[in-house]
Amino acid sequence: MSAKELYTRFDAVFFEKTRLSMMTILYREGMVSFNRFKKTIGGTDGAVYSHVQKLLGAGYVAGKKEIAGNSVQTVYTLTKSGKQLFAEYLQFLENILTERK
Repeated sequence: MSAKELYTRFDAVFFEKTRLSMMTILYREGMVSFNRFKKTIGGTDGAVYSHVQKLLGAGYVAGKKEIAGNSVQTVYTLTKSGKQLFAEYLQFLENILTERK
C-alpha cells in the first residue's frame, strides 16, 4: 500500500480525530444522544455541534428528535453510507495489521 493510499483513502470529514471517535461510538452503540457525545468526547456544546453537523452534512450520520422524560433530545445513528464507510475503515486497519505480520 502506497503512502498516498494510506493518507488519502478516507476524506477529512471522516478521518478527523473527534469525528472518527464519534463514528466509533455510533458504530458500537447504534444510537447516541447529543449529551452522550458531549460527555464521552468532553467537548463544549459548540464543538460537539460543529462536528455533528459535518457528519450530518457528509451523509454519514442521521439525527432525530425524541422525547426523553420531560424534554426533547436529539439522537444520532449511522446512515447506510456511514456504516459502510466505517466497515471499510475497519477492513483497512485489518489489512494494515495483516500486511505487517
